[in-house]
Amino acid sequence: MERPEPELIRQSWRAVSRSPLEHGTVLFARLFALEPELLPLFQYNGRQFSSPEDCLSSPEFLDHIRKVMFVIDTAVTNVEDLSSLEDYLAGLGRKHRAVGVKLSSFSTVGESLLYMLEKCLGPAFTPAMRAAWSQLYGLVVAAMSRGWDGE
Repeated sequence: MERPEPELIRQSWRAVSRSPLEHGTVLFARLFALEPELLPLFQYNGRQFSSPEDCLSSPEFLDHIRKVMFVIDTAVTNVEDLSSLEDYLAGLGRKHRAVGVKLSSFSTVGESLLYMLEKCLGPAFTPAMRAAWSQLYGLVVAAMSRGWDGE
């Protein structure tokens, strides 16, 4: 896979990273709209959420959003040396597999990420930027999918 264009990614991320909770909520709202069967995977202290809105407003889930946005931030920071994150991302893959996430769901997560970026950036989210983010996300998923190896 071709390396993503680092400056396009950094430039777009600067705008998003100013409000990570707000934009992360957009990402997960879209994810639950596209793949509602993911909602039951999020349980805290045995509590099952009755709706995406219930989940998206819970303090525990807001913490999860912060963590996801931190991982994206880490990937952006290391966009020119993603190989340095291979073990970390494979570990995240193992954690996601352990709670029942299917590898196929990462496609929907990618769609939700692009949706969030488009909503945040509007017309500034160019086709070249979309391509750069798609490449970056593909590399991150490839590393995380190592957490499914050996099944």
